[in-house]
Amino acid sequence: MNLLAATGVDKSVDRTREVVLGDGTTADRVNGILVLNKPGGMTSRAVVDQVGRLVRKVRVGHAGTLDPLATGVLVVCLGTATRLVEVIQRQPKTYVTSVRLGARSDTLDADGAIEVEADPRVPTTAEIAAALRDFVGQIEQTPPRFSAVKLGGKRAYELARAGKAVTIQPRTVRIDAIRLRAYTWPSLTLEVNCGGGTYIRSLASDIAAAVGTWGFVATLERTRIGDFTLEQAADPRTLVRGDLEQLLLEPAAAVSMLPRVVLDAAMLADILQGRSVSAPAAVPASSHEPGFFALLDPSGSLAALAELDPVRKVLQPRKVLLESDPQNRLKREG
Repeated sequence: MNLLAATGVDKSVDRTREVVLGDGTTADRVNGILVLNKPGGMTSRAVVDQVGRLVRKVRVGHAGTLDPLATGVLVVCLGTATRLVEVIQRQPKTYVTSVRLGARSDTLDADGAIEVEADPRVPTTAEIAAALRDFVGQIEQTPPRFSAVKLGGKRAYELARAGKAVTIQPRTVRIDAIRLRAYTWPSLTLEVNCGGGTYIRSLASDIAAAVGTWGFVATLERTRIGDFTLEQAADPRTLVRGDLEQLLLEPAAAVSMLPRVVLDAAMLADILQGRSVSAPAAVPASSHEPGFFALLDPSGSLAALAELDPVRKVLQPRKVLLESDPQNRLKREG
């Protein structure tokens, strides 16, 4: 799992929305992570907009789209924490899905045009369990035609909705585990642990095909992204500004899998300018992300993510979160 694939020093913000009020009021200094429970029928973009209306001139972005039909964990990043969006997106996820067998959908879920199989083959529980084993590990998967995959500068779903031919090349995804939670024809309930970039809609359709029938996602719930779980997720529909102080998590919560190095004031100044610093004599190892470290400022706040250069024995910043202004920290001031 490569959470930090990019090289160079990244101070950019991806997939974010900057909220700017017309009255010219001073921006809030809000930097942190919200774990929300997206309801069905609401887009991930709508959740970001909902959060954005609670803060002034603050960048807001989500770390991994959920389809409108889907519910569950949506991680929303605010302020400089939006620089962790890509990192969070690549973390392991857990989904619970109900698959309707014996029917198919053009979108591969219940929101599409559904066709019921005239004379479906009814697989046994043993056949399904055997088929699931073939989908664990590194597998080739073709994303749905109705997906956000870009083709020639346009989203695949835009082409599909326009009635144009959509050809998407298969890609390799990682399935860590699939648990058969319940099966009574035609409903199959699965729990899936997977890596980033996996389409559960495609997985459900492929599993159904493997046992000789059709299938589409009837319900889908994301219960985990990395260390962020459904149990800690708040309802975005009832979120008010006063909730932010209590619900905002420190950005460091997004990289708990990385070993940590606490910087002194001089090292912090260099890191904030994008300069490398000497690595401590003994730096801890990480089996999850070899060579990468979470750099903390003297107060314990996440300052940057860095890569160890084993030859030069220095830590090179790759994503810098803190700003040069020492007063701008991870919670709203004042």
